[in-house]
Amino acid sequence: MTTTVALAGKGGTGKTTIAALLIRYLAEERNGSILAIDADPASNLNLVLGMEVEQTVGDIREDMLNLVQSSGALAGSMPGGMSKQDYLDYQVQMALVEGDRVDLLAMGRPEGPGCYCAANQMLRVIVDRLEKQYSYVVIDNEAGMEHLSRRTTRDVDVLLLVTDPTQRGLVAAEHMARMVPGLEIGVERVYLVVNRLRGEMPPPLAAAVARTGLELVGTVPEDPAMAEFEYTGRPLVELPAETVVYQAVREIAECVMGGT
Repeated sequence: MTTTVALAGKGGTGKTTIAALLIRYLAEERNGSILAIDADPASNLNLVLGMEVEQTVGDIREDMLNLVQSSGALAGSMPGGMSKQDYLDYQVQMALVEGDRVDLLAMGRPEGPGCYCAANQMLRVIVDRLEKQYSYVVIDNEAGMEHLSRRTTRDVDVLLLVTDPTQRGLVAAEHMARMVPGLEIGVERVYLVVNRLRGEMPPPLAAAVARTGLELVGTVPEDPAMAEFEYTGRPLVELPAETVVYQAVREIAECVMGGT
């Protein structure tokens, strides 16, 4: 059975950092295979994981559309005599970056001006089937809920709404939480995470958190230890285990993952 965790929030809140450290926790302290999905068109989850992406799902979709348009094979086969479904399946498998405990799939750029309905439906089937092969799936979403709302991901067990310690971040997180009932996927549990907190939470911010009605599962402090990694580009998964940022994410992971 697959446990799926998705992260969302406004841009710049540190979703990718928390996603990477959550993946590290799963790799080090849980049994089972892990699929990381970078659903942000900026595609930088690979950098914090120390993995190299050569092709994205967006690239595959564009390439297939170009092939169909250039060859006129609207109902025909793709190179090698493959069906379109088999062609996309093969390309997604080739785009999958395989690691020791963690595999990575980057969704890539958003859609262009062409018609993507058929390709997107095929890709949803392929990605859904791929995810079911793993014990854990961690999805780093773009700023917002676009990938979830387009059903490019399967049902979500845990949705972490990540905010920075600002009123604007909390408003964005609250707005995203309100979107959840209208999504055409199931979201079992929703939690709030306050990232980059300096010291104790100020009373006005704590009051704003309470007003959201969201369950605050944990806070992640601002950690000077991350500066060297940000400056040099070292993967954040190499942060020493004793750093306060990793320990905070570890506590959050223990809470939301429970006995899974």
